[in-house]
Amino acid sequence: MPTADKNKKQSEAESVPVRHAVHSAQQGKGGCGKSVSTALLGMYKISKGELPLCIDTDPLNPTFSNYEKLNVRQLNIMEGDEINQRKLDTLIQWIDEAGDRDVIIDNGAPSFIPLSSYMISQQIPALLYEMGKQLVIHISIVGGQAHDYTVEGFKAMVEQYPSETRFVVWLNPYWGAVESDQGVPFEQSEAYLMNKDKVDALIRLPTLKKELHGQDFADMLENYKTFDEAIEDKSLSIMVRQRLKQVRALVFEQLDLATVI
Repeated sequence: MPTADKNKKQSEAESVPVRHAVHSAQQGKGGCGKSVSTALLGMYKISKGELPLCIDTDPLNPTFSNYEKLNVRQLNIMEGDEINQRKLDTLIQWIDEAGDRDVIIDNGAPSFIPLSSYMISQQIPALLYEMGKQLVIHISIVGGQAHDYTVEGFKAMVEQYPSETRFVVWLNPYWGAVESDQGVPFEQSEAYLMNKDKVDALIRLPTLKKELHGQDFADMLENYKTFDEAIEDKSLSIMVRQRLKQVRALVFEQLDLATVI
């Protein structure tokens, strides 16, 4: 009988239509482009006529909330080294009240381990699924010295989170080619190949010429401007705005291919 009841509950949960996503950017390594991914995702959603609910829970580096045009709410869910459970209650309430809107959450590196542990132990992915929402975790993988660390973070999350969770991986070449010291690209790594069935999309951020497109893109992000704001800013030269249009097209083309987004 317990098995039958369990199967019944699973069937009921599976019958709930998943309408909208809760996008949560998580990574234990700071400076890997996690906040960039949430900002770009917010810009992309708005370009499609959507109004996502954007939330910044990073208490130390609230980068996401600096983008005024994204109307980001701030919520510090940490109390010392622990999750403030009442604040997490508020987060879940906001997600529920978002209704038909997608939710985009930027989680800080300090909260990475305690937040992941809490979400898994409290069965938050299943709760969201029952609410008709899909938890999509966005993970940034970088090149350079931090590559292995970010890959380990990816492995930990895909192996620990339950089946209701989907994953999007952002490959960020800012610090160099996204590959191991042995020259193995992430897409060919054991970590990815063993877990690729759980990954809905690989977002390959473009490799930009640092003195031109790369510099213009970096300036835009450092000033917490959206593509639309920067491209419409007449104080920028025509060619700067043209290069930003090209970067936007490259990024949004990648996001167009990600069905879970």
